[in-house]
Amino acid sequence: MKVHFIAIGGSAMHNLAIALHKKGDVVTGSDDEIFEPSNSRLDLHGLLPSKMGWDEANIHQNLDCIVLGMHAREDNPELLKAKELGITIYSYPEFLYEQTKSKKRVVIGGSHGKTSITAMILHVLHHHKINCDYMVGAQLEGFDTMVRLTEDAPIAIFEGDEYLSSPIDRRPKFHLYQADIALISGIAWDHINVFPTFDSYLEQFRIFVQQIPAEGALIYCELDENVKELCKSPDVHATLYPYGLPKHEISNGQTLLKVEEGEDVLLEVFGEHNLANMEGARLICQQLGVDQHQFLKAITSFKGASNRMELVHRSDNFVMYKDFAHSPSKVIATTKAVRKQFPEQKFVACLELHTFSSLNEEFLREYKNSMDSADIAMVYYNPHTIEHKKLAPLRMEQVKEAFGNNNLQVYTDSEEVRDALLNIESRIIVILMMTSGNFDGIDFVKLADDYVG
Repeated sequence: MKVHFIAIGGSAMHNLAIALHKKGDVVTGSDDEIFEPSNSRLDLHGLLPSKMGWDEANIHQNLDCIVLGMHAREDNPELLKAKELGITIYSYPEFLYEQTKSKKRVVIGGSHGKTSITAMILHVLHHHKINCDYMVGAQLEGFDTMVRLTEDAPIAIFEGDEYLSSPIDRRPKFHLYQADIALISGIAWDHINVFPTFDSYLEQFRIFVQQIPAEGALIYCELDENVKELCKSPDVHATLYPYGLPKHEISNGQTLLKVEEGEDVLLEVFGEHNLANMEGARLICQQLGVDQHQFLKAITSFKGASNRMELVHRSDNFVMYKDFAHSPSKVIATTKAVRKQFPEQKFVACLELHTFSSLNEEFLREYKNSMDSADIAMVYYNPHTIEHKKLAPLRMEQVKEAFGNNNLQVYTDSEEVRDALLNIESRIIVILMMTSGNFDGIDFVKLADDYVG
């Protein structure tokens, strides 16, 4: 196939482009800006556009199809030319379905945890050399790309995002995969720029579960009341498999999974949210023919997906983690997990408000008490980001009030955040950095080195 990617630099888009290139298809692409690591990875495979910007000359009748990324706009000149020529245009979830419609498709959905659960499943399948196609939203240890497409793999594992598919397709991505087996980890209102009410957000999950065929399976977290209620609906026809927390204990900062038959399993990851995620992953793997013994044998070496409770530094008196947590439910789960894992240490939680939802003055109230597990709580936001997103300005006192924490430290300068962290005095300290951005350039590794040094 000859495939052209409009907005090839996106996280999923560039990985899909590389996957098709490896499969032997002819791939071209364009974008008006490409950041790292997409730039280097595309360049490595000879797929980096020779120049930035859009060019109608990229679009011609010899193309079999277009894959359109969210970064493009509806009036993109290449998109308009493709429409004029009648070339088939796919969003990337639509394209993934077309490539895997003859396979058994497993889709992992939920407001939080879906990347980690997908990563756990892929880790186990990879450990046992089970052939599968996949798409996951983070880089995984032992995997070259975040997307894999083959002719012969009988199953496909997709992380199912509820956000829009493309500028011209307003359907949530996870609707387009048409899952045979699905999982929902939790439902907590997000993406308010697209789903202005909780009910409109919840409706997308309702459609998702109703799509699963009667011969299919729906694995769901019964710890989440919204999910539990959703799965009770008579319109859900798939066989239901609820899950909760597996038996475990925490000792000396390490988590042990309690096993009824056999030895307890020492885990690399921790936190009740990750333990629940693991139980969901186990039930998915069970549907794919992997028994509990095989699952436990593989999961002991799982260290987590990139930026998901990722260890930055660990020594006797200082530990630092970074995490992708940005929505209220993720912030609560992550901070509680660190507090429970390190009950005696001084715990500093630092959050960057970076997404449209988190910087919205109405939605900000959803963060109330979300960081109360920490001894010291810090929040950072960049006023220029708010301006760029065309939102109302936020005042520091307004942020404190929304979080319901008078001791909250609020910053609008990332250098001040860095200095404040370096000036914390404690014999033993744990720092958690939470963001979907990068704190405007703070180097976490260097920060840890400077703290220790």
